[in-house]
Amino acid sequence: MTDPLNGPLYAIDGLGFLSGSVCPHFDGESKRRPSYLTAVGEGSMKEGYGVDDSAAIHFVNEQLSRTVRSRIDAAVYKINRQENSAFEEAIPSAYLN
Repeated sequence: MTDPLNGPLYAIDGLGFLSGSVCPHFDGESKRRPSYLTAVGEGSMKEGYGVDDSAAIHFVNEQLSRTVRSRIDAAVYKINRQENSAFEEAIPSAYLN
């Protein structure tokens, strides 16, 4: 998902290494979280991950290996769709202090 110069949010094709979607800056830009949740809930975007600023996801062989954060209140969320809505579930992450 991207936001060109604060315009409307829209999906972009990534490199294709992983299936699903990801929304970076999940807590850093006020429009991102609600827009991403709406898109996943409506089915216009695949289920995926919301990644706060100062957090990261590490995949190994296309599987989630771990998540890390360098800010105590940063998080990574798994975003799933159920019927016509999306819900987020925080994924435990290692704090890199």
